[in-house]
Amino acid sequence: MSIIAATDTELLIQFRDPVTKERAYTAIIKKYQEKLYWHIRRMVVDHDDANDVLQNVFIRVWKGLENFREDSQLYTWLYRIATNESLTFIEQQKKRSSVSLNDDEAGLSNKVRADQHFDFQKLEWKLQLAIQQLPEKQRVVFNLRYYDEMPYEEMSKVLETSEGALKASYHHAVKKIEDFIKND
Repeated sequence: MSIIAATDTELLIQFRDPVTKERAYTAIIKKYQEKLYWHIRRMVVDHDDANDVLQNVFIRVWKGLENFREDSQLYTWLYRIATNESLTFIEQQKKRSSVSLNDDEAGLSNKVRADQHFDFQKLEWKLQLAIQQLPEKQRVVFNLRYYDEMPYEEMSKVLETSEGALKASYHHAVKKIEDFIKND
């Protein structure tokens, strides 16, 4: 079996073997980098920022993978790290710019508008603008549910929040997005 086609359990076993550690790590990166990139990108918006955050995620994965207890799936653990790194990045951006939360969210909207492929008439861009208007927690929940189609049970493990609270956050996010698109 190729190391790339290995299951997560097999990759973890191979990671713990000094002979195959680096190849297993590379296989984990190849297996999950695109999903994690898009998860991060939807949170931080900018491509370069998403790449920077993704690099931080994989550094944390390298440092922490030996101690991964497998209480959750590898995928869940990676998403938790990616979410936390994204939120940390967003917080650092807020502190650096020392602007209010509303100004920061307007900054994310401006990044969407500044994208060279932006066409305000297209529904997907209106959706992106609407998502950037959401409070941070609702934005994360909406992205995980809508784009990643993550079940609430899995999301609960990633975000360490009850399923009920996540369902409520998603419901409120959808309502706000609908209102934004209708009124825009």
